[in-house]
Amino acid sequence: MMSCEDVKMCTTAVEGCGPTACGEGDVHVMLLEPRPFRPFKTSEEYLYAMKEDLAEWLNALYGLDITVDNFLERLETGVILCQHANNVHRMAQEWQQAGQNGLNLPIPQRDIVYRPDVHPGTFQSRDNISNFISWCRKLDIKECLLFETDDLVLRKNEKSFILCLLEIARRGSKFGMPAPLLVQMEEEIDAELANGDLDCECQEVFSELMSNKPQIITNDLRSLHERVVDLLGRCTCPSQFPMIRVSEGKYRIGDTKILIFVR
Repeated sequence: MMSCEDVKMCTTAVEGCGPTACGEGDVHVMLLEPRPFRPFKTSEEYLYAMKEDLAEWLNALYGLDITVDNFLERLETGVILCQHANNVHRMAQEWQQAGQNGLNLPIPQRDIVYRPDVHPGTFQSRDNISNFISWCRKLDIKECLLFETDDLVLRKNEKSFILCLLEIARRGSKFGMPAPLLVQMEEEIDAELANGDLDCECQEVFSELMSNKPQIITNDLRSLHERVVDLLGRCTCPSQFPMIRVSEGKYRIGDTKILIFVR
């Protein structure tokens, strides 16, 4: 049950370790260990969670040893950024050559040229980062989602850098690359909303297309609904109304048509 006086949004994350890659037909699946749920009370805590998610994603893609604590240090030479950009470029070209770029997304014409043997803070490392930012522009990433070299090197605006990486991950997922969990959750919610407006035949086709997307899966022995029931059971407000489960991770409050997605 939920209070009609105060409906609060609680954002949670899942902590994982030891990613492994496995094949499931033509779908690329990455399996992560479960993490305990925790609420985010401040924007700094949510930023920490985004770094954590991106670190696990890069580790799963490239077998790195990046952690949330050394995240910026490992990326500040620009080497990993440029390597990832070239991988996105390769996937985008394959996607286009296969005739699957129906969205007509812009694709850079060539790989990034970068120096692999550079030290943090040097001119060469700054040049790598600058080349990566230029590549982002060619990918048509919006200016409001870009960052500046000093945002990473001097930690002037960590948030801008994190948001840019997430946007690159969103774009890469369009080309068939596995996405971080946060991006997958966004896509799941968008798919749920779009699927609800389709007829039955289109829904089946749409669901099949979504199921073929590369994904990262978190094994969780306790179901999401059980967690929701547990959290709602803590409400002590005198006036309450039901939160109705529509489907896995999708709920409706009372008699309203407003949907709440829980991930």
